[in-house]
Amino acid sequence: MQDNILIVDDEPEIADLIELYLENENFTVFKFYNAKDALACIRTQTIDLAVLDVMLPDMNGFSLCREIRKLHCYPVIMLTAKGEETDKITGLTLGADDYMTKPFLPLELIARIKAQLRRYKKYNVQSGSEEQILTHSGLVLNVDTHECFLNEKPLDLTPTEFSILSILCRRKGTVVSSEELFHEIWGEKYFSKSNNTITVHIRHLREKMGDSFEHPNYIKTVWGCGYKIEK
Repeated sequence: MQDNILIVDDEPEIADLIELYLENENFTVFKFYNAKDALACIRTQTIDLAVLDVMLPDMNGFSLCREIRKLHCYPVIMLTAKGEETDKITGLTLGADDYMTKPFLPLELIARIKAQLRRYKKYNVQSGSEEQILTHSGLVLNVDTHECFLNEKPLDLTPTEFSILSILCRRKGTVVSSEELFHEIWGEKYFSKSNNTITVHIRHLREKMGDSFEHPNYIKTVWGCGYKIEK
């Protein structure tokens, strides 16, 4: 079954180029140049991943990402202007899973899309041998249904947040480095700047869980090593 990819970019030459590369990889593409048409598509079509430009004529990509997160948990990749580090952090905070800076190599974007889809499917379908219900001190993660509860209250997590928490729960009691997290989730080579991506997701997870950085009940930072959930 082909995966459905949503592309939203107001620069036709970029959107058309991405579409061409995706169709060559046998993806089904839903392409739009504005947020209004994209929102209509989101509400009527099954989408597996979205690629959103930050700068759109009628609604910025951050707002569009926020609207997607109200309804869906599939991966979102943001396209940001060159050197706009604030855009990257904002996108991750609002629920995006990854970002790429313009200009970019189309083949790299395709690789990122495939990595996100692999990770999303890995943590959202039954894997048979893996434990599907993860629990820890009032925290419950159902890997089959992608549901997370804390003290019986649902937590609305992005796919990347859910993946990070799943990995830490499966390996609770041991320290997991940022490099290990990054490689397991994205399947890519880790660079020093990648640590910022993990840090933002961890911070956002703590905020949603009401967890303290100084005195954490769940995710503990082990300085110079990584993160862990105590047994």
